[in-house]
Amino acid sequence: MEPNIKEVANRIRALREDMGYTVEEMAAATGRSAEEYAAQESGTQDLSFTFLYKCADKLGVDVIELLTGENPHLTGYSLMPEREGLVIKRRAGFEYLHKAPHFRHKLAEPFLVTAPYLADAQDEPIHLSYHEGQEIDFVISGHLRFAYEDHIEEVGPGDLLMYDSGRGHGMIAIEGEPCTFLAVVLKPQDHCIR
Repeated sequence: MEPNIKEVANRIRALREDMGYTVEEMAAATGRSAEEYAAQESGTQDLSFTFLYKCADKLGVDVIELLTGENPHLTGYSLMPEREGLVIKRRAGFEYLHKAPHFRHKLAEPFLVTAPYLADAQDEPIHLSYHEGQEIDFVISGHLRFAYEDHIEEVGPGDLLMYDSGRGHGMIAIEGEPCTFLAVVLKPQDHCIR
């Protein structure tokens, strides 16, 4: 199941209006200008996971509620079969498969990520993302060039990265093939939804 961008944007707008937040307040919370925020809330632009995560945090809901319109309902444990999960298109070619969308009170967001190999990206600066908390990336197959602020690492199968995700980080697949990795986004303790 892949969320419809217009429906997600409408949920964000409705929650923002219900909670009495202005576009400017949401723009500040998501690190965008009011114009950029309004364009994303209108559903005319793709919604990055970082943007959704920051909206969910400001609105006090689980990011899955924004994506699906449903509250996660499982407690105790969650099992997601190998090829299943909630599909999230985050940026050009990257595929994110949320592996525990129905688990309530998550302290972490687990994703199976496939980064495409893009020949034209190999000599370009790597786009950096920022979101509060920490992240763990475990490479399953392929190779990544990982940027952390001005530091670069190249990693492959079995390698694990753990970092402060509030600082600039990004990655691209290298060596002519896609890279698949498990990404676990750990929320700051004071931001966990109860």
